[in-house]
Amino acid sequence: MGKFVNPDNTAFQVALNSEIYVDKTGLIEYTNRVMDTNQALICNSRPRRFGKSITANMLAAYYSRGCNSKQLFEGKNISKTKLYEEHLNKHDVIHLDVQWCCMDAGSAEKTVSYITQKVLCELKEEFPDVPFSKKNTLGGALADITQKTGHKFVIIIDEWDVLIRDEAANLKVQEEYIDFLRGLFKGTEHTKFLHLAYLTGILPIKKVRTQSALNNFEEYTMLTPANFAPYIGFTEEEVRSLCEKYSMDFEKVKHWYDGYLLGNEHVYNPKAVVSVMMRGEYQSYWSKTGTYISIQPLINMNFDGLRTAIIQMLSGASVEVDINTFQNDMVSFQNKDDVITLLIHMGYLAYDQRRRRAFIPNEEIRQEFVVATKDRRWNELIAFQRESKELLEATLDMDCDTVAEKIEKIHTQFASAIQYNDENSLSSVLTIAYLSAMQYYFIPIREMPTGRGFADYVFLPKPEYAEEIPALLVELKWNKKATTALQQIKDKNYVQSVADYTGNILLVGISYDKKSKEHACIIEEYNTSLKKSKDTQD
Repeated sequence: MGKFVNPDNTAFQVALNSEIYVDKTGLIEYTNRVMDTNQALICNSRPRRFGKSITANMLAAYYSRGCNSKQLFEGKNISKTKLYEEHLNKHDVIHLDVQWCCMDAGSAEKTVSYITQKVLCELKEEFPDVPFSKKNTLGGALADITQKTGHKFVIIIDEWDVLIRDEAANLKVQEEYIDFLRGLFKGTEHTKFLHLAYLTGILPIKKVRTQSALNNFEEYTMLTPANFAPYIGFTEEEVRSLCEKYSMDFEKVKHWYDGYLLGNEHVYNPKAVVSVMMRGEYQSYWSKTGTYISIQPLINMNFDGLRTAIIQMLSGASVEVDINTFQNDMVSFQNKDDVITLLIHMGYLAYDQRRRRAFIPNEEIRQEFVVATKDRRWNELIAFQRESKELLEATLDMDCDTVAEKIEKIHTQFASAIQYNDENSLSSVLTIAYLSAMQYYFIPIREMPTGRGFADYVFLPKPEYAEEIPALLVELKWNKKATTALQQIKDKNYVQSVADYTGNILLVGISYDKKSKEHACIIEEYNTSLKKSKDTQD
């Protein structure tokens, strides 16, 4: 039993000792199934605070023959599977945390040699009868051991990408590190000494000349999670169960922390959910300083359309993004899409794989963006928020003429950034126009566009404002009357979508005439005891 070779299970034991532990051992059923196959090389990238290290520690505790973990996994999901006993603590494991190794080595430049020498030293102690070749490469040593003893290895690397992220401008370090990984995993030689490899970090594997440096890995990311989606974060069912246990309002937790759409799975940030359950306080649990340092340089990059896209997403809209040009590093940015793609991998944006659109996932992350945009270079956002605030006030006052006027002005202001008469873009105009609402409301809930109209937008007040301001149900119609928009809200019973909301509700119908480029508005208060309306048209 060593630090890197055949480690013990104490790190995973700490996770199990915690008051809140959500069973993710079902992942092991998959790794057991693909062991010694072409799918046995796995890279699972996900943002920080999404349980990367716990997963790596879990796999090490399960596979390592340096410990006895039967009691730890007894009763867990993996214990009910066919191959559970066959692989439990039966394998030689190498478990590395590259971030820790980098610190212990003293510098990035020394990290690869540190890892190589430390692991080789432990291997020599573990396999004293094996005469290692003089090359002293880690891959060569593992091949020698397998040839002599028949033992194959499970390699688990946590924070695999730390040198790619933190040493983004140091090409020498990056090339040495990628060559080190290639020596372990590239080609077919690794199949002789490797049962399974599991890499986890924030970034997908670095691209070299548009191709992955290790293109034989199966990659699972925030863009393409596939069957790993339930293991990347907490599922909705798991969060609902925790809310029941800790007497927390599930809908409120959902507004604050839901939003990562991985395939068809709604995934929640585990750290945020655990924190709100333990503390009972709805707030952002990201590190304010760390977030600002991470986001601010990215969103200030001088790429056409980037700031407009950020403003759209801040308002609650989604933006189209091409994820294919991103080089999986922190420096090779060609356009706004590369910046947005990185923010998705970092967890600051979410991605709808089916629609190929990015968006801010929840209230927690929206607050982080608000902090990051409080900078003199975002003066246009501050001015725009002032316009938006006047629109919101007019809406709450049921001043339909002013609402139509403000919507038209904002639409014109963004005509250079989006196609003025594009139907989908008009829906973005609506959310952008109500940007100031984010102070009082959660991110608007939006349905998919249908036909020539747009499904409803639902603005729900944050609890602290629920007694002062109404919920908003807003409908936009293209080349139709505002009364038609209002009638659709009623005909489709959109009010039912906020049935649990007990405060006042405003029904807002907004129309746009493509020919005249004019907007109209009608607003009605929905209340069991009072209904009144005002409009700008016959």
